[in-house]
Amino acid sequence: MKLLVVGGAGYIGSHTVRQLRAAGHEVVVLDNLSSGHAEALPGDVTLVRADLLDPEAVKAALNAHQPDAVIHFAALIEVGESMRAPGRYYRNNVVGSLNLLQAIVETRKVPLVFSSTAAVYGTTDAVPIPEDAAMQPESVYGDTKLMTERMIHAFHVAHGLPYTVLRYFNVCGASPAGDIGEAHPSQTHLIELACMTALGQREKMMIFGDDYPTPDGTCIRDYVHVQDLADAHVLAVEALHAGQHVAATYNVGLGHGFSVREVLDAVDRVVGTPLNRELAPRRAGDPPRLVADASRIVADLGFSPRFTDLGEIVQTAWNWHKGHPHGFKK
Repeated sequence: MKLLVVGGAGYIGSHTVRQLRAAGHEVVVLDNLSSGHAEALPGDVTLVRADLLDPEAVKAALNAHQPDAVIHFAALIEVGESMRAPGRYYRNNVVGSLNLLQAIVETRKVPLVFSSTAAVYGTTDAVPIPEDAAMQPESVYGDTKLMTERMIHAFHVAHGLPYTVLRYFNVCGASPAGDIGEAHPSQTHLIELACMTALGQREKMMIFGDDYPTPDGTCIRDYVHVQDLADAHVLAVEALHAGQHVAATYNVGLGHGFSVREVLDAVDRVVGTPLNRELAPRRAGDPPRLVADASRIVADLGFSPRFTDLGEIVQTAWNWHKGHPHGFKK
């Protein structure tokens, strides 16, 4: 199968490109490199440097490369920034996705796998969270993802566009080889921040609240390793190409969580020295637990995460950050 991976030079996209190649598929990447890195791609993968806000460039790429399916990762992802610059997020994430959808139905009308997020649910009391839970995003970022999910379904109804939406929980880790990993312009993820603190790039780790109704008082989150997430994309696009599950939405997570303290303790063990920590008041909007009900993707696609041990997950992240303290920069 020949695949166009939009945003394929980013953190999740680059790992997915590798897993697609390992599964025997041909890959073309379309990326504007605003946050992705050409260095994260295999040298023989074709990179089309283009932006989804340029609809003619998107249609040209689809016509030139004739993919059998499209995987769409391209988005701005920082929750805080989305609240400060909503126009930028609605334009990039929603208008860009609309341009891609329109280009697909005007050229190839091939299946689409879309990178979504658990942020579409907002704060919820559901533990674990099923795919049919109420969706009340609390950030512009989450709203842009929900709007795009709804656009995709509308294109399915109107044009017969086959699709799969994957809603990620907390993505973490890096390639076990340690040569590609998380290298965002701004860092917000707990394991990444902890690794940076261990490297001396940050002064301390903040723990926001230790009085939650959890075993150790800190928030619990579902951490899915980036390579397992990449495997989920392979399963999803192969099922679509085979004509199966042509309008599906799946949570992607482990189905259980780790607390903030458990994560920081795991980093301490992997690094060999304790992190400097500071306790702070709770942050508004932080629910005690966010854990995926991932039973649907297990049943439908046979998803079986390989990275379930927190220490192993942290070790892959640490190997990447220790070897690349400034990301892909020399």
